Amino acid sequence: MIHHEPKILDAANAWLTSDFDQETQNSIKELIASNPEELADSFYTSLTFGTGGMRGIMGAGPNRINKYTLGKSTQGLSNYLNQTFKNQQIKVAIAYDCRHNSKKFAQLVADVFSANGIHVYLFSDLRPTPELSFAVKHLDCQCGIVLTASHNPPEYNGYKVYWEDGGQIVPPQDGEIIAAINDLQYGDINFKGQSNLVETIDTAVDKAFIEASVANVETTVTKAQKEDTCIVFTSLHGTSITLIPDTLRAAGFTNLHIVEEQATPDGDFPTVQSPNPEEPAALKMALDLGEKVGADIVIGTDPDCDRLGIAVRDEAGKLTLLNGNQTMVLMTDYLCTRFRESVNKPNPFVGSTIVSTPMMQPLCDHYDVELKVGLTGFKWIAKMIEDFPEQTFIGGGEESFGFMVGDFVRDKDAVTATLLACALVADEKVKGNTLFERLKTLYVRDGFYKESLVSLVKKGQSGAAEIKQMMIDLRENPLKEVNGSKVITVEDYQTQKRKNIATGETTHIDIPASNVLIYYTENGSKIAARPSGTEPKIKFYVSVNEPLDRVENYDKVSQLLDKRITGIKTALGV
Repeated sequence: MIHHEPKILDAANAWLTSDFDQETQNSIKELIASNPEELADSFYTSLTFGTGGMRGIMGAGPNRINKYTLGKSTQGLSNYLNQTFKNQQIKVAIAYDCRHNSKKFAQLVADVFSANGIHVYLFSDLRPTPELSFAVKHLDCQCGIVLTASHNPPEYNGYKVYWEDGGQIVPPQDGEIIAAINDLQYGDINFKGQSNLVETIDTAVDKAFIEASVANVETTVTKAQKEDTCIVFTSLHGTSITLIPDTLRAAGFTNLHIVEEQATPDGDFPTVQSPNPEEPAALKMALDLGEKVGADIVIGTDPDCDRLGIAVRDEAGKLTLLNGNQTMVLMTDYLCTRFRESVNKPNPFVGSTIVSTPMMQPLCDHYDVELKVGLTGFKWIAKMIEDFPEQTFIGGGEESFGFMVGDFVRDKDAVTATLLACALVADEKVKGNTLFERLKTLYVRDGFYKESLVSLVKKGQSGAAEIKQMMIDLRENPLKEVNGSKVITVEDYQTQKRKNIATGETTHIDIPASNVLIYYTENGSKIAARPSGTEPKIKFYVSVNEPLDRVENYDKVSQLLDKRITGIKTALGV
């Protein structure tokens, strides 16, 4: 006989009522009868909003993405919108990606909004996430939704919420929306949509987005030089195929080779183990095609087209993958150069995050541009733009392969970032250089910073408990030294306190509380620990640096930094 925890069984039985359809009830009965582990994971907790919205495995139960968890979130959001924007016609835009059930879920969400008297703009087919951010402002909406699980495995889906500025929700809206959702029972969901309030959108918004994307990437590269830039692109079975090729061609980059085997949207992502451009293996087919056609740049995007991975030629002519920090540094440097060459606008700033490369500071200092640093997630960079309207936002990025060019989109945008990457490569090619060579000159100018990320996957209820305990241990037994270098400062973003180890002095961190811990050591190393807000992972971000006196010494210093990173990982046991 199968044994179930009483608490889990009670939670499951609550879903075996008339509030839930027969298909859902049958799924739960099957779990009760034959799969206690899956049942426990489906009912031990409820999905919550993290750094990227609500994301989880599809299936029955409160800890799964399904008709009822999405419906309850949308009903709560509808109540909040109707309360916040009284006496006006509320408008919401909805987009979705290539994942299983995304189209069905998008229609379901549209039904709940329209059932609550809200006008819905629903994309006719799958579209990139950044286009939804654009559409919210372009169509003068109060809110936007994307059905996506970004680069997660095929069994996942998710729900991102955007506010009227085009950015993802931040305090106080996020807490107020969650409270509105938590006030509801599943039986309170109104699924009876009003079709007259649902309007289909497609090519007109596409055209406006492409025009805005091209306008936001300034370059002095000529038409002939653009045509001479050989580009290989893969959408990794995702949504970017709907916009990136057209955007590149509209900007004049017509020498484009698409990885056809990965061009058809497919929620199973059949040619890759993970559709994540952060993973080198995901770009293998694109790299192979790049070598075949002699590409100057290879680009791959994740399923919802907000992250991009790129490879460029090094000085030996070999295609070399760049990580998210390197791409961010190169793009920021290019935008700052263009900004200083153009008519100056007031108080320029760049946005980044606490776990991204510290190299962003000396880079911005070089151009006399302010660097604002926030929590992980582009919603915090979008908030910077809202909070400082008197300043000019140039661009922003984070280590997780995302970048935002200007503020016409308020989220990471792989469409415009792809166009910018091609402009960078073309610009260097005109000078007889590669982009990788340009990166080395920045290391000489600003210091050679090198980063590494370790993600430990800890699934299920036991995994969540393990991650929680790891963070408790790091706080209660703080590291005194790492790899032979003394810890000099500890930043605990949960308590919002920065502690100087030598003096014992603590200062306040003026950033919203978050479960992140960062150690700084005597030799300039930085180690951050952070549980993911959207995946069952704990992440360790390692950054080390050394001066680089000249480009010729790159390999020597690179090996030294690699050795230091390895030593830090060993010391941490990760």
